[in-house]
Amino acid sequence: MVWRWVAASKIGTSHIRNGVRLQDAYAVSVMRGDNIFAVVADGAGSAEFSAFGAWLVCRTLTIQSRNWFHENLGLPDDETLSDWIDEVRDKIALIAERRQSKPRQFASTLAAIIATPTETLTLHVGDSAVVGRRGEEWDVLCWPENGEYASTTYFVTDDPEPRLNIARYTREHDAFALFSDGIGDVALSNSEQTASPKFFGPMMRPVDNAAGAGRLPELSSKLRTYLAGPAICERTDDDKTLVLISRN
Repeated sequence: MVWRWVAASKIGTSHIRNGVRLQDAYAVSVMRGDNIFAVVADGAGSAEFSAFGAWLVCRTLTIQSRNWFHENLGLPDDETLSDWIDEVRDKIALIAERRQSKPRQFASTLAAIIATPTETLTLHVGDSAVVGRRGEEWDVLCWPENGEYASTTYFVTDDPEPRLNIARYTREHDAFALFSDGIGDVALSNSEQTASPKFFGPMMRPVDNAAGAGRLPELSSKLRTYLAGPAICERTDDDKTLVLISRN
């Protein structure tokens, strides 16, 4: 089985105007046994160190996944996954203490997948999202969750526990897209809670047709340019991160 992917982040136009740095992060890694891990994290705009929090979420979960597949073949159980999130929270709490800050200042969402040759699982906190391709259809595997009030959501750092959603699927999807809420504004229908094939189909086609395996640098560069273009920026002024993964 061959995995190939493209990935890019682009700072939102509102962040540029306000002098705020990019607060999204992502990571993709192929593990032993034809397994793949991917994650997108979106730092809270109101949190001082959220960009670092998003980076730490991605880095910590990537290391945990690598360590897991170094010793195991199947997917981790829910208890193990919850332990991974607890480790992320513990690291954030420790760093917050060292900086004389609070964990909420490192607030970040989370959308991740771990896919094996036979199964896929998703981890999800907040308003980022994951979709998967099944035939010609795109299924929403993780729908963005908003908070109690308008323009709010859930974060890994929430007390007393994060609103963690774990879902498992048999192998029926041959492509995945993970993205922060800036892309969700463009690629999802909120009224019907569906993903747009007109968006994801053309976006995934170059990945499907690319030669080679692993990260596709040239396509990733083109994706970054696209995320900075008017087709996206005229519809959202938020940070934008998109990871596209294909297998055959």
